[in-house]
Amino acid sequence: MTDSVEETAGPAGARPPGHEPAPAPEGGYPAARLRLLQDGNAAGPDRRAALARLTDDWLAALLARHATATGLTGTALVAVGGYGRGELSPRSDLDLLLLHDGRADAGALAALADHLWYPVWDLGLDLDHSVRTPAQARKAAREDLKVQLGLLDARHLAGDPDLTAAVRTTAYADWRAGAPKRLPELHDLCQERAERQGELQYLLEPDLKEARGGLRDATALRAVAASWLADAPRGGLEAARTRLLDARDALHLTTGRATDRLSLQEQDQVAGTLGMLDADALLRQTYESARTISYAADVTWREVGRVLRARSVKPMLRGLLHGRTAGKGERSPLAEGVVELDGEAVLARTARPERDPVLALRAAAAAAQAGLPLATHAIRRCATAGRPLPVPWPAEAREQLVTLLGAGTHTVPVWEALEAEGLITRLLPDWERVRCRPQRNPVHTWTVDRHLVETAVRASALTRRVHRPDLLLIAALLHDIGKGWPGDHSVAGETIARDVAARLGFDARDTTVIATLVRHHLLLIETATRRDLDDPATVGAVAEAVGSTRTLELLHALTEADALATGPAAWSAWRGGLVADLVKRVAARLAGEPETEPLGTGEPTAEQERLALEARRTGGPVLALHARAEPPTEADTGPETSAPAQQPVGVELLIAVPDQPGVLPAAAGVLALHRLTVRAADLRLLDPADEGPALVLSWRVAAEYGSLPQADRLRADLLRTLDGTLDIPARLAERERAYARRSRAVLAPPPRVSVATGSSDTATVIEVRAQDAHGLLHRIGRALEAAGVAVRSAHISTLGANAVDAFYVTGEDGAPLTDAAAHDVAAAVERALQQPRE
Repeated sequence: MTDSVEETAGPAGARPPGHEPAPAPEGGYPAARLRLLQDGNAAGPDRRAALARLTDDWLAALLARHATATGLTGTALVAVGGYGRGELSPRSDLDLLLLHDGRADAGALAALADHLWYPVWDLGLDLDHSVRTPAQARKAAREDLKVQLGLLDARHLAGDPDLTAAVRTTAYADWRAGAPKRLPELHDLCQERAERQGELQYLLEPDLKEARGGLRDATALRAVAASWLADAPRGGLEAARTRLLDARDALHLTTGRATDRLSLQEQDQVAGTLGMLDADALLRQTYESARTISYAADVTWREVGRVLRARSVKPMLRGLLHGRTAGKGERSPLAEGVVELDGEAVLARTARPERDPVLALRAAAAAAQAGLPLATHAIRRCATAGRPLPVPWPAEAREQLVTLLGAGTHTVPVWEALEAEGLITRLLPDWERVRCRPQRNPVHTWTVDRHLVETAVRASALTRRVHRPDLLLIAALLHDIGKGWPGDHSVAGETIARDVAARLGFDARDTTVIATLVRHHLLLIETATRRDLDDPATVGAVAEAVGSTRTLELLHALTEADALATGPAAWSAWRGGLVADLVKRVAARLAGEPETEPLGTGEPTAEQERLALEARRTGGPVLALHARAEPPTEADTGPETSAPAQQPVGVELLIAVPDQPGVLPAAAGVLALHRLTVRAADLRLLDPADEGPALVLSWRVAAEYGSLPQADRLRADLLRTLDGTLDIPARLAERERAYARRSRAVLAPPPRVSVATGSSDTATVIEVRAQDAHGLLHRIGRALEAAGVAVRSAHISTLGANAVDAFYVTGEDGAPLTDAAAHDVAAAVERALQQPRE
């Protein structure tokens, strides 16, 4: 047996030194190839397949001609990689493997290789080539992941088919056997390439092949599927891959080069070749395709990780750890109808999307707040079986959207998952015009839609600075919504924002604020950097446009979030200082205007007075529960409904207790212990005639999941808490430790506690802005009690995941606190909230 010959690929398109190309023959393959590429009726997959067949026939003829002339046997010519898949773009390189059985003379094999490779080089085509025995090919695949991936697409062209079959069979068997080791290696390779090339769906000059979401990732997904460990979501994946291949074909024809980078100067011509309107239409379609592939990759690699983690635990060990539940997975509740399973947020077994129109948003918000991915099957079930939301939205739906937007960086993957399955445009039809829309300004990092989500992410870190975090987050999501329409996007966006805000169920006043923020979202940055701030007319114009200090506060935060989400060149300490100076001047101009949202409260209701009398008479707490519901909409009534459906938004809980220390933390702790989420609350001190004072707490609560507790159980636990037999802090700490073990906490901005100077003449107002959490109100109440102040009234608001609370407190003498004492109390409460929960 002679020594075998093994060649590896040289530089693409290179021929060995000293070889001069032979004159191109007339007719034959070169002419047929040219005719095919110039045929205006041939395009897309059909042209790629036809070019592959034409090249197959040419190479097969070359091999046959040499074999006939020399009598050489025991060889086979194999296409691998993209050529192996039968997908040849106009300037694609040819990936070829010459197999031999090891019995041929080394000189004869070298001559055969020359006979095959040189004609390819003579035509100016790029060539990746090797000469190996099946054993050598197998060894090379084990040592080089790229070689192994290429062999998965091996396709017989000519010669001995048994040699090709042996290589294919061995390649697939080795790939599946080594998948637990090779798939993580492939994932690392994809991650490294993504960091180097960027994300295709956001690049102005994307590499169609190498960038994340490009053709390389699509090929990697095929390899994962071939391992039998996991499979990619099929919806739209092949169509997305085909569109990228079509764009690459047009790019090759336009430039005449083997390039995969879609440069700015070539985009219009490429768009014309594909029959598209312009370069923006081309980029938008390219971004949509890349987004589909990226989402499929995220889902697939997550599934690969789950399978490999499960396999890494031996069956006996799983049995010891989990007993009879081995392999079934532990379900941990996250929200009503939503649980955590195997590191994902999934629908509970009892979830009924056909009856629960808010379920999709609730699941998304719960996933983002827990830092978990939202399972694909959960989204698809909501998309296919889910009941559409009524218009305007019920309060819970609006709150869940705000909660989703306020989850920080965890918002992005959950939002992308909803968008990939078509739920975002179903919830917000106006989103379609900005989806995947490119931004030609190089200052912008993202497409329009991703920029809007990124702005909400940035705004979530600024929610402690504003009185209405919900309005800030919604305005952040909508501030550039007008970019899908002609004209000034701020003007168009104002009209759209009004429609969307009304659709979401905001009242007229809040809708006006949102529309104003969208209309003037560029006002502060443009005025601060382009106008004379010492000119009174400049400050006056901004004050007139903004209208109130509260709107100014929101606009300031939106301006910063917008700039930070745009890119590193859009915000700096210098720009921030100019904007802050302008805001200070405008605030001073607006300072004399009355507040439109006073912190005071109205008169007590008859029921509150009755409960206060009953509490004082009995000497103990009195409770009343009332279901709250929004009126039905047209979507809730129809030929298939026997009665109008009510939209539950929570339960109103009234508690009256004889005035005594510790009522607020006790009541809040009992509610937290029973997993009741406080959406809003008011506390007031009533003094029925001749009966003594009583505290009345009015709560709007909802069960985190499951059914509501009975009023008798709440009253019994409140009595035990007040008399000291129920240790609420210990019980809540125990639950918090269990929750922390299984969740990834959202990185929220720190709490902010301040004194609202001038808000009341009879009490000191302490404002708390913090991330809503289990037992938050209980901790605030304990901190205020420890500070030695009496809470005379309180007003609690939960806006998405943000708590915005105001507490009217007095000293032991019943008078407002001094300025120094008030700031000491605020600092003490803030320290208490910043301490980790035990």
